Amino acid sequence: MKKNVCLIVIVILSFQSKLLAQDRKDAIQARKLAIKEKKSDNTILNSDGAFLFKVRVIEKTIETIASEEKKALKVDVESVNDQLEKGLITQEKAADLKLKFAETSAQNIERRVAVANQDLKNLIQEKVDGKLRVSELDSTKEYYFSFRSMKLKPKSIERRTTTQFVFAAGLNNLITNEQVAHSNFRYWNSHFYEWGLTFNTRIVKKHNLLHAKYGISLMYNNLRPTENRTFVVDGNQTNLEVSPIHLEDSRFRNVYLVAPVHLEFDLSGTKSKNDKKYFVTHKSLRLGLGGYSGVRIKSKQLLFYNDVDGNDVKNKTRGNFNSSDFIYGLSTYIGYKETSLYLKYDLNPMFKSNVIKQNNVSLGLRFDFN
Repeated sequence: MKKNVCLIVIVILSFQSKLLAQDRKDAIQARKLAIKEKKSDNTILNSDGAFLFKVRVIEKTIETIASEEKKALKVDVESVNDQLEKGLITQEKAADLKLKFAETSAQNIERRVAVANQDLKNLIQEKVDGKLRVSELDSTKEYYFSFRSMKLKPKSIERRTTTQFVFAAGLNNLITNEQVAHSNFRYWNSHFYEWGLTFNTRIVKKHNLLHAKYGISLMYNNLRPTENRTFVVDGNQTNLEVSPIHLEDSRFRNVYLVAPVHLEFDLSGTKSKNDKKYFVTHKSLRLGLGGYSGVRIKSKQLLFYNDVDGNDVKNKTRGNFNSSDFIYGLSTYIGYKETSLYLKYDLNPMFKSNVIKQNNVSLGLRFDFN
């Protein structure tokens, strides 16, 4: 008996799948029909567009019906299994209930899909007879269907606010006594890295020159001391001292979470599509002026050397090293399209209590991927 019930359930579910597959095939054929009939006239284009969207709505309705009924059947079957485990019903009773629920589910799907299928047939007939209503659409615009609002919405080739992934890298050093010359850190081996997300908003609605550029970034400032030196904490002072052991390499890194803000001058201008002009960004010369502020996430010093046995040793020390907890500074960039020359300067000293104030400065390349 149990095997027979399982076989019947499988057959019913198979019938459901074939029914849904056939309706989905009808929807696909309807969409192909609309595509073949497309013409250059805007009204016809929008008529086809409206037809395609309505077909997609019906197709989505059929998928929803299947999903809802399958979920309902699963709940019913689990309820029967629960009663069976508790000994409230026999095996034969459980099999009968499962069969009944499966039959009911198949009938519900057949009944509900039949309504949607009739809507699809009526829509196709309206399309063939040329009676499809598109009065709610603007014939000069293209539309897309939003499943969030379940409505047709006009497409826009122009956005006042765009987003960019930003990556920057280059040289990093400290300004001491208002100069970067004769630095205690390697010029070519001290680097900075920055990556994040920015938003670019056109300030004037009908002019493309001025933009507000803002976002969030992770900033890595790395320093490599010269002459076998490392940073040593002495109370509230952080001094650069010669290491008692020979170092293969010495690195010091501060990591910050910052919010950069720039006023961007973009000469990208406009482009045309279908005789309609629209604004573009990151297609020509760009200049950004602004700054950043944020918080320090972590500080770390790495020492590389060989021990007495000749083994390679990597010593990693985490701490605050008396580094400033907050960061703020000025930055600017100038470039063409996505690539720019990027300069940034920390207004706050790197170490908050040191007698000699030292400010971080970075110069490198910046990439804004629109």
